[in-house]
Amino acid sequence: MMAGRVIGVCVATQKDPRLAGRKLLVVEPIRSNGTAAGKPAIAVDLVGAGAGETVLLAKSRDASLAAADAPIDLAIIGIADALVTPPHRPMDPAERGFRSC
Repeated sequence: MMAGRVIGVCVATQKDPRLAGRKLLVVEPIRSNGTAAGKPAIAVDLVGAGAGETVLLAKSRDASLAAADAPIDLAIIGIADALVTPPHRPMDPAERGFRSC
């Protein structure tokens, strides 16, 4: 699972019948701090996301399972209210189980 931001809409005049009624959205993968983390991609919207929203994405087989085995590679499976990560601090080697000689 990864996070992304909805940056656009994809209009398809023809698609697999199992995707009938589903929106296709353009999403940009993001890091926890909100910066871009990769190239934009097309995702099937399973939750009703909108432009500019931060979303949770499932990839590959997980995406297909979330959409009842529809032939998809990326699915929007949630809308995130916030992405919160603890501040980074270097780990003390003693915490990893290493001992000094």
